[in-house]
Amino acid sequence: MFSPRVELGLRCCAEAHAGQVRKGPSGGPYALHPIHMALMLARLGESETVLIAALLHDVVEDCPGWDLARVEQLFDAEIAAVVGELTEEKGRSWQERKARQVEQIPALSETALRVKAADKLHNLCSLAADLESHSPESVWTRFNGGRDRTLEMSRRLVDAICARLEGPLATALQESMDRLERLESR
Repeated sequence: MFSPRVELGLRCCAEAHAGQVRKGPSGGPYALHPIHMALMLARLGESETVLIAALLHDVVEDCPGWDLARVEQLFDAEIAAVVGELTEEKGRSWQERKARQVEQIPALSETALRVKAADKLHNLCSLAADLESHSPESVWTRFNGGRDRTLEMSRRLVDAICARLEGPLATALQESMDRLERLESR
């Protein structure tokens, strides 16, 4: 059974992302992305802090009315710090933001690293599923970096994460990246 704090995390995730949809042909409510991440992490036996950070990892970046102070007030300083580590600066270009993600991996806390790995894993799995069920053109048009740069930056990020992370999460991440590259080499 999940704790009241995880329940609050689920509620905050659903409310913060209400009305937002995932990009791409499959679409769907955006909140399903962090919920999938939390489910993956729960299956791996991760802590409550990791699960809540996964649920909230995009709220400061993408949701009006959310900042790190609100996350800390509702949860605690540790969860707010992890969300802060994972929050991108939206004012930067796509290339700058993605390069910064890769550069930051060595300095991420262990909790933020696990959340980042689950984030990338779910994104890669979603992308592969879209490519298997839709035309590549309809899938890749949603990516600011286009096909080639997105694949390149994804590979760099996966390699950086897997250089620090061991175990089933790293294995799943590496396998998902390999699968995506195989799909795209056909």
